[in-house]
Amino acid sequence: MPAQTMEELVSLCKRRGFIFQSSEIYGGLQGFYDYGPLGVELKNNIKNAWWRANVHERDDMEGLDASIIMHRLALRHSGHEATFNDPMVDNKKTKKRYRLDHLIKDQKADVLAKVAAAVNEAPENIAAVSARLMEQPARAAEILVEAGVRDAFSGEVGEWTEPRPFNMMFKTSIGPVADEDSFGYLRPETAQGIFVNFKNVVDSTSRRLPFGIAQIGKAFRNEITPRNFVFRVREMEQMEIEFFVAPGTDEEWHEHWLEQRLKWWEDQGVPRQKIIVEDVPADDLAHYSKRTYDLMYDFPTLGHDEIEGIANRTDFDLGSHTKGQAELGLTAQVMENSDSVAKLTIPHPETNKPVVPFVIEPSAGVDRALLAVLSEAYHKETLENGNERTVLKLRPHLAPIKVAVIPLARNKPELVDLARRIKADLQRLGLGRILLEDSGNIGKAYRRHDEVGTPYCVTVDFDTVGKGEDASLTDTVTIRDRDTLAQERVAIADLAEWLTARLR
Repeated sequence: MPAQTMEELVSLCKRRGFIFQSSEIYGGLQGFYDYGPLGVELKNNIKNAWWRANVHERDDMEGLDASIIMHRLALRHSGHEATFNDPMVDNKKTKKRYRLDHLIKDQKADVLAKVAAAVNEAPENIAAVSARLMEQPARAAEILVEAGVRDAFSGEVGEWTEPRPFNMMFKTSIGPVADEDSFGYLRPETAQGIFVNFKNVVDSTSRRLPFGIAQIGKAFRNEITPRNFVFRVREMEQMEIEFFVAPGTDEEWHEHWLEQRLKWWEDQGVPRQKIIVEDVPADDLAHYSKRTYDLMYDFPTLGHDEIEGIANRTDFDLGSHTKGQAELGLTAQVMENSDSVAKLTIPHPETNKPVVPFVIEPSAGVDRALLAVLSEAYHKETLENGNERTVLKLRPHLAPIKVAVIPLARNKPELVDLARRIKADLQRLGLGRILLEDSGNIGKAYRRHDEVGTPYCVTVDFDTVGKGEDASLTDTVTIRDRDTLAQERVAIADLAEWLTARLR
């Protein structure tokens, strides 16, 4: 049975070292999480799978790793200073602060219906209800009280302030002098690092349309109410592509990337039937978007929520940065002399004339991807003997530990030494992490590795070293399959080939 609640996943992640609350010994820091020994392996494997599929296996993609701190003017001209806001409201009674749309969404159906009716919107369209309230902040505060909107902390009807926009970017000082000219922002998305490096990449690679630039990296958003474990956090990691296409071909490429991304999720063990493709309504689109598909995965407890957005950003970003340079008189310094090249343009593939390309942006969160992968992999099963086991049925390429090598007895040097040598030989194959598991209890070792998703356990026993009853088993080991529980005896000499065929 797959995970039924988010609490099951949170418990597993803490117990087995996937994810910890950041600064936990000091009471924790809301909206920040640390990835433990197994979490960092799973996270890296997800990123590697994404990079391999989108960069190494394609002929039309380049990679990038841009700075986390960005020039404030880049984020001004991208529109983030003015528009990267969430609606915020306070309860005067409890002094608690909430994101308005989340506060409304969490209300009982009758309360939500009253709020929606007051602004002439449908209750299911939370974004539109929130937007209408933001248009009339004074009246909005009255509507929240009249409808009986309750505080999630106290459970009582709140005394609500007028909602107001809250910019989510983290501001930081740059250099030893802290003044209004010496600050920047922690990037709220990795995309802008790609756009400001567009010309550098084109000039250094001689790329022509269509092509993309991919990046995996940290982004920071000062969420009003981070919640739902690692789903909504203040420090996140993104996997983003900006795919540049000729104007007029953008809609075709948008559909192409929708299919590619759905297929990738399937390859990671997240079935297509668990994902709803939401065509975002025009009123809810980001300021840069012509059209956006949101991939909504059915999380335990949370229900359907976004794991990836695929946006048609048109020429908004490159056009905005071109205008930004022109306004500052930087164009001549940064670009070439001719007007046609002085913009962030590229030759059209058919006419060869300079054109500002349109952009298709598939953007996924690593943290949400990890949560979705764990949700699908988590199972509880009742075995034939009546015992229950918890198992993570991760795809082998994602498993934090690929193989556990287990000596049957930890106090027998001949078993432990051979297991150690086998582990070292397997590690050299480059399959991923191979673990020497010398806990001494084979049953508990199997259960532990079921729970963390290890596909195969290799057991070194007395038969392996010629001290068992069956001499024909000398120099062989037992391989146990995580999913089927089947056990197979394999010669040590054939072990590398056997595992490579199943783990590559």
